[in-house]
Amino acid sequence: MATTNTLKTASVLAFERKLDPSDALLFSGSWKDRESESAWAPVTVRPKSVRGTISNRLKTKDQDPAKLDAAIENPNLQTVDVATLPSDADTLKTVFSLRVLSGAGTPNACNNADYQTKLLATVSGYVETIGYGELASRYVYNLANGRFLWRNRLGAEQIEVRVQHIVKGSAKRTWTFDGLTLSLIDFSTQSTSTELRELGALVAAGLSGNTHVLLLVTAFARLGAGQEVYPSQELILDKGNAGKSKTLYVVSGVAGIHSQKLGNAIRTIDTWHPEVTEIGPIAVEPYGSITTLGKACRKPSDKIDFYNLLDSWLLKDKIPHLDQQHFVMATLIRGGVFGDSGKE
Repeated sequence: MATTNTLKTASVLAFERKLDPSDALLFSGSWKDRESESAWAPVTVRPKSVRGTISNRLKTKDQDPAKLDAAIENPNLQTVDVATLPSDADTLKTVFSLRVLSGAGTPNACNNADYQTKLLATVSGYVETIGYGELASRYVYNLANGRFLWRNRLGAEQIEVRVQHIVKGSAKRTWTFDGLTLSLIDFSTQSTSTELRELGALVAAGLSGNTHVLLLVTAFARLGAGQEVYPSQELILDKGNAGKSKTLYVVSGVAGIHSQKLGNAIRTIDTWHPEVTEIGPIAVEPYGSITTLGKACRKPSDKIDFYNLLDSWLLKDKIPHLDQQHFVMATLIRGGVFGDSGKE
């Protein structure tokens, strides 16, 4: 095996994600019918044409005032997709499954045998001395608090989340949580709940490869009869031919939420970045990127991004602080392509 002085990052290095959610499907019904499987109808998406106003910022420099006035006086006509609860339904039901896979830290592609050997030894050391307990407890906390509902969580009167451990097609165990009693910012209450500890131990066992873990997650959000709900919005690159200003995600006629968006919510566990006091938890990303804020919380210049931490740990034998070890392992669980191309 090569020494740490000559060890270099593999140019081909890729990891599969170990938390694998399905798309979520949305259904409507009444809060009192949560125990009934047949009382829930699919939420559908329909187009709606609206006559709006011009409200975007216009370029005013060197423009003819008369033309500017004419531009803002014209109506803004647009067609958008919309999804709502029926007038006789007050609750949104969201359903998706989540597979927990073992082998975190084991690359599915690596063209450097010495690097892979050192990587596996480092990951094995983390698992044996620290374990997946902290990461797993944070993942399940984001299931229990309903973070994956995103905008559908805001303003909800009641939220109930049920997580079932599915074994051979049947629910072996079910945990039920009151989503609104669990914070979106503070993970400290996770240790006070027996149900959260049990579910966290199950996910940790799945990451360790000790058991097969398939979870079925069902969330009920009481929003109010006829209220608008929010499936994922499709990214339309060629907007000129789209015909609509907003296109919502549909799976076989049922409004849905992208699996990528669910995964982002579940891995929003990074409270180890330097701006946590101002921003709170962020999704685990190599550079701590937050596209909605247009910033990155783990800049390479600060040496706390994934690549700097991983290289320091593997190539220089400098063990990061425990918090940053959690971050590195969570990034490997996230998966991705992390090879060093060697190009400057």
